[in-house]
Amino acid sequence: MAADPLAGAVIAFDLDGTLVDTAPDLIGTLNVLLADERLPPLPIDEARPFIGRGARWMIERGFQAAGADLDRPRTDALFDRFIAHYREHIADESRPFPGCAAALDGLKARGAKLAVCTNKRTDLSVALLKALGLASRFEAVIGSDATPAIKPDPRHLQTAVEAVGGAMDRAILVGDAATDAGAARAAGAGLILVSFGYTETPAAELHPDILIDHFEELAAACERLLGACGAIAGPL
Repeated sequence: MAADPLAGAVIAFDLDGTLVDTAPDLIGTLNVLLADERLPPLPIDEARPFIGRGARWMIERGFQAAGADLDRPRTDALFDRFIAHYREHIADESRPFPGCAAALDGLKARGAKLAVCTNKRTDLSVALLKALGLASRFEAVIGSDATPAIKPDPRHLQTAVEAVGGAMDRAILVGDAATDAGAARAAGAGLILVSFGYTETPAAELHPDILIDHFEELAAACERLLGACGAIAGPL
């Protein structure tokens, strides 16, 4: 019997907008800060694309959209307040996207090594995954503080792949935005993007190897990319 093409492969996942719909709690926290500063709140649909490059960038973009530019000291103070509030409300409304848990279980059952590769801080990422019952499915969680440089720098993905004992030529990054596309391409990994995430540029325009609309499509997409011979097939 031929070996399963997923056996031993590394499937790394972005977190916000890919595994979990975190926008309600992230933007809710941003709006708490805006209200404290007597600025208007941002609708979720407007602020959703600001997620994905870390909390500082989200705060800067959010305040800019609300009509207030920030200097570094002000951003630092707001960042501390953001983290304190968000930590207490990290899973109030955040939920895994439909089919996420089942898809992860299916990949693990076929021998894939699963990792999280996120620009969110590691402690917050682990807290969120634990709160949603997803943490045990991953062999490593590599947040912004656990890598030499964050996505789109390829070293972030390389760190995640190394952390689970994998090889880059048998690795796929599943994400939703340009940061994921940049990291995967620079690292020479396969790239699957979801159509339902948080991105300023539509996922289809980022030219992933495969674009999926639901987690039910993920296993077949990974198998197609890895191929029977175990090599990344390239753009499809």
